[in-house]
Amino acid sequence: MESTASRALPGLIEAIYEGILQDPPWQDFLTGLREPLGADIAAIFLQPPEPGSRVVMLVEGGRAEGIDSYKRGQFVFDPFIDLPDGEVVTLHEFISTEALLDSDFYRLTMKPSGLYDFLGADLRVPGEFEARFRLARYEGKPRFGQQDRELLGLITPHLQRAIRIHARLNQLSSERDLYAGAVQQLSLGTILLDGEGRIQQLNPLARELLAQRDGLSLVDGRLRLNSSERSAALQAAIDQVLSNQRQAVPAMVEVIRVPRPSGRADLGLVVRAVPRGHFSEGVAVPAVAIFISDPERQGGADAEVLQRLFDFTQAEARLALLLADGYSLDESAAAIGVTRNTVRTHLRSIFTKTGVTRQTLLVRLVLNSVAALGQPADEEA
Repeated sequence: MESTASRALPGLIEAIYEGILQDPPWQDFLTGLREPLGADIAAIFLQPPEPGSRVVMLVEGGRAEGIDSYKRGQFVFDPFIDLPDGEVVTLHEFISTEALLDSDFYRLTMKPSGLYDFLGADLRVPGEFEARFRLARYEGKPRFGQQDRELLGLITPHLQRAIRIHARLNQLSSERDLYAGAVQQLSLGTILLDGEGRIQQLNPLARELLAQRDGLSLVDGRLRLNSSERSAALQAAIDQVLSNQRQAVPAMVEVIRVPRPSGRADLGLVVRAVPRGHFSEGVAVPAVAIFISDPERQGGADAEVLQRLFDFTQAEARLALLLADGYSLDESAAAIGVTRNTVRTHLRSIFTKTGVTRQTLLVRLVLNSVAALGQPADEEA
């Protein structure tokens, strides 16, 4: 007769792969694993391979005080580590009862918490994660047996693959956040559209510009401009980009100027296809990117970064930023609170340090430098 644990296996494997996208990951899997294995605690500890890296602890079940003490540092006493890669092992076969009872881990963690036995496996993803997969039982229950080991042995290869996928998704997410932050610091609004031309994602600046309804607005999930004629031109540009993408025609870029009813400087829109891989299919995959430039919004180079980048003094860095923001020398002198002659002295020093000879070249140098990327990016809502 099929055991309860065996009947649970298909659902557990499904929960492993579904758990990759959970936040925190694998909570349903850990919850579902406890009952068929009679475990009081199910846990996964994820640690990057670099020494001293932060350990992520995913724990389901157990007593709060025991788990908290383990997280606060008692894990350093844990002798149930460095198991053979992928091999399911029980605590009492890994370490003798005498050695266990004599250990700090038993005295400080197991005994006060009532823990009696562990079952686990170490799952290593080279260059990505070292994972400890653990189950625990409290006193009053039998030790983990052969059937428990066999079930966990069927599960662990799937969990190892899932951890590998999770690591890859983490890498892609970090890269995405880095580039999104750089775009935000450069004061570019970004809007991503799906294959049907509907808005899929907005960065904070794009969301702010849409909220102003000054030339741009959001209507039924689509971007609209402040006249039917301009909206039609935008839609035609989006349709053309999508058509070229479907026909594998070389990527094209459409540029649109958007006057603002408020009288503020016109916005600039660039519409272009999002590069796709061979298997980038589905409505959820972004197809079109729209970049919005607001001439009245400065990229905001960082003064401290300018000082380090060009060996400027604090006053020189402030002057360079004012000039990059469109201030004249007289306006800059007033803003800083010094005389025009002092400002001219600072400017000569700036020219010497940067190798440029005109204010226009200095402005270009500042705006095109990495200084704008030196500020912390605003977190996306």
